[in-house]
Amino acid sequence: MADVAALAGVSHQTVSRVLNDSPLVREDTRERVHAAIVELGYRRNAAARLLATNRSGRIGMVSAHLALHGPSMIAGAVQEAGREAGYDVSVVGVLQLSEEALRNAVDRLLDQAVEAIVVAVAHRDAHHLVRSLSLPIPVVLAQGVEPGEAMAAGIDQVAGARLATDHLLDAGHRSVAHVSGPTDWTEAAQRCEGWRRAHEARGLLPGPEVPGDWSASSGYDAGRRIAQDLSVTAVFVANDAMALGVLKALHEAGRDVPGDVSVVGFDDIPESDFYFPSLTTVAQDFLDLGRRAVELTVRALSGEERPTVELAEPVLLVRSSTGPAPAG
Repeated sequence: MADVAALAGVSHQTVSRVLNDSPLVREDTRERVHAAIVELGYRRNAAARLLATNRSGRIGMVSAHLALHGPSMIAGAVQEAGREAGYDVSVVGVLQLSEEALRNAVDRLLDQAVEAIVVAVAHRDAHHLVRSLSLPIPVVLAQGVEPGEAMAAGIDQVAGARLATDHLLDAGHRSVAHVSGPTDWTEAAQRCEGWRRAHEARGLLPGPEVPGDWSASSGYDAGRRIAQDLSVTAVFVANDAMALGVLKALHEAGRDVPGDVSVVGFDDIPESDFYFPSLTTVAQDFLDLGRRAVELTVRALSGEERPTVELAEPVLLVRSSTGPAPAG
């Protein structure tokens, strides 16, 4: 910092003010300091900053199953939103949720002096485990949350499932089968709930439910079972990866999509528009979710007690995999 101050012809206090975006610095002085920083390749020492301000400028994040599309997108979205808000974001991944794994992940983040932690774990036990830690810093949940829940940001999974199921019922299908996600995932249960509610609102019984595990192979196995039931003309699949497996199984069984069976997925992964046929699916705005999670974090760090935000609304993207119910 002394070298930057000498090159710019200012005091080291002025350099500090520029680094902290103080409004007390004239614009021409700010430009000279930034030019000196670039010329010298100066990088601020995080440990020194922590000692000087008692603020690390860092948010921690715990995420599970980063190999899956949704969790990886949420982690990236929180990192991007954190940068926009002036924070670095440290992500620690856990393969399977347990109290020990969560505590170890949190301890790693606390060692980095994070100011708050975002937990993006859609496991049904995540809420209880997170609250049981009783941390002295704000903790925000970013997956599998309920409407109106404090310190929690999420996408309305029930509404997304209803969009998918209503689209099929509106097309004349009398009941819709469902390939569900793992039973211990909160969001899988919420999507299943939305599928059921859509039928109940019309006084209809839902079609068969076939379990999956988010993988294309489990979708393929479920699709083979569904293909044998000629009464099934529509299926809502809890994610796009499983929907790919369903499409393959239906094709191999000689069941045309969408002529014989319509298929809707969930997530709108980048490849879904290139499936054959292109997949009707529910899109989630993960960037918006990241911004909402960081917004809650910043509000909590500013002293607001248990802030809340609305759940983000998903959007149905209609493509070629759905059509009207077959005649007869």
